[in-house]
Amino acid sequence: MWILFLGDVVGKPGRKAASEFLSRVRGVRDVDLVIANGENIAGGTGLTEPTVRELFDAGVDVLTGGNHVWDKKEGVHLVRTDERILRPANYPPGVDGRGWGIYRGRSGTPYGVVSLAGRVFMGGGDCPFRWADAFLPEIRKATGCVFVDFHAEATSEKRALAIYLDGRVSAIAGTHTHVQTADAQLLPKGTGYITDAGMCGPAGSVIGMDPQGVLRRFLLQVPTRFEVAAGEPEASGVFFDIDPPEGTCRRVQPFRMSETGMRSKETWKTFSGP
Repeated sequence: MWILFLGDVVGKPGRKAASEFLSRVRGVRDVDLVIANGENIAGGTGLTEPTVRELFDAGVDVLTGGNHVWDKKEGVHLVRTDERILRPANYPPGVDGRGWGIYRGRSGTPYGVVSLAGRVFMGGGDCPFRWADAFLPEIRKATGCVFVDFHAEATSEKRALAIYLDGRVSAIAGTHTHVQTADAQLLPKGTGYITDAGMCGPAGSVIGMDPQGVLRRFLLQVPTRFEVAAGEPEASGVFFDIDPPEGTCRRVQPFRMSETGMRSKETWKTFSGP
């Protein structure tokens, strides 16, 4: 069964790219579950009801989170009440919302989806390694198919967690840095992995933001308001081919596609077939 993970969706261009990709992939690949990182969907940070609804209407089944999931005040109640929206599970006990859930794919297969946050360069949080030790047995009682979005800054921390969980989860995709890495692979014990899935957002940007504001911050070292960049959007993410009920990953297929590329029939040839 293919599950699709879309990297960090950034603002309106990211939502547009994600919707376009989903509308076109349906004709070439049978995807059982669609997951996207949604912490940046509303103006570059946080989420709102209209932006969440837009992605769910486009075909996203689950939104994972990160450190920006709380940035829009009107989005906090969504994190608190909508079971399809996850915040990092290793936040301290008592934080609103949920960090994992069991979701049925289109085939009826149950999938465990987990949102975790790193700690290196990210601020305080409970240990994601120990969180996994404590809660994975409970999740695996419900399903052998478990996907983890590890929202972390350091590539070393992402890689370390992947090795630590190899064979205990089906797939791990890193998020937060918005730049897709070239290390998509199957780990020795059957876990699919990529250090960063990339982003859905404006291609001519600095991780989704207008370059001029970012350059001002770097050059002048003064506070600068970042704005989501304009221009052609791109969609990035990963397909994981999961074998239920054991949850072993058989194939990992990353993609990065411009809006123009999505409209080319030639582009989709690598995604057609079983």
